[in-house]
Amino acid sequence: MASDILSIAGVTKTFGSGATEVRALDKVSLSVASGEFVSLIGPSGCGKSTLFNIIGGLIPSFDGKVLIDGRPVDGAHRDVGVVFQEESTFPWRTTLDNVVFPLEAHGMPKAEREERARHFIRLVGLEGFERHYPAQLSGGMRQRTAVARTLAYEPRIMLLDEPFGALDEQTRLLLGDKLLEIWSTLKQTMLLITHNITEAVQLSDRVVVMTFRPGRIKQEIRIDLPRPRSSELIAAAEFGRYVGEIWNLLRDEATRGMRESERRLAVN
Repeated sequence: MASDILSIAGVTKTFGSGATEVRALDKVSLSVASGEFVSLIGPSGCGKSTLFNIIGGLIPSFDGKVLIDGRPVDGAHRDVGVVFQEESTFPWRTTLDNVVFPLEAHGMPKAEREERARHFIRLVGLEGFERHYPAQLSGGMRQRTAVARTLAYEPRIMLLDEPFGALDEQTRLLLGDKLLEIWSTLKQTMLLITHNITEAVQLSDRVVVMTFRPGRIKQEIRIDLPRPRSSELIAAAEFGRYVGEIWNLLRDEATRGMRESERRLAVN
């Protein structure tokens, strides 16, 4: 078995104090093996993004431990790359110039960084679009540019925070296939935040279901479907069984989240 690259032990995070105190995470523990694909799924407000920001070193103050190869995370980590849902390409840079940006920032010679950037542009399926600006690309192509930019400096762990959340269902499925191709080629460790159960089952070795706030791990579901895997599997009965099982775990948590949102609206 692959050894654990990421260990999360008893992570708790509270924002504010007194009457405004909100506990986002409560004693979250999770281990992720090197090369594993794990999805975190839960209702809005369950602390998924907070956990990712802690793993990525963007939130330095929390209780508990986060270890990469047994060493505590203390600020931004060279081995961790993050792709967010929000538009993150630089509109004034071409696809190639977007992808070379982190390599340029690290002082890599121009010829070397452009060669590496072109490799990852090919890997995400954007060959031929190197000189296009983001405004000339579709939303899915812009997200693939963001993925290539993060892959270019070769992090060992990829954190994907709803990277395809703003895209239509068909595009999400196709980009899920592309992401699986990349993961299979690079043997990277990938953690995905998603609200989409189908996406989680399509991509993952394990799906971690989280409770509504404060976020705790409710249950882990191992996805025992054959690999290599593609979106063609969504028609399989076993695929549907996993989707139903995860929804049954999520339904009460989603209901709690919806009621909390309604309560806040009523107060305001």
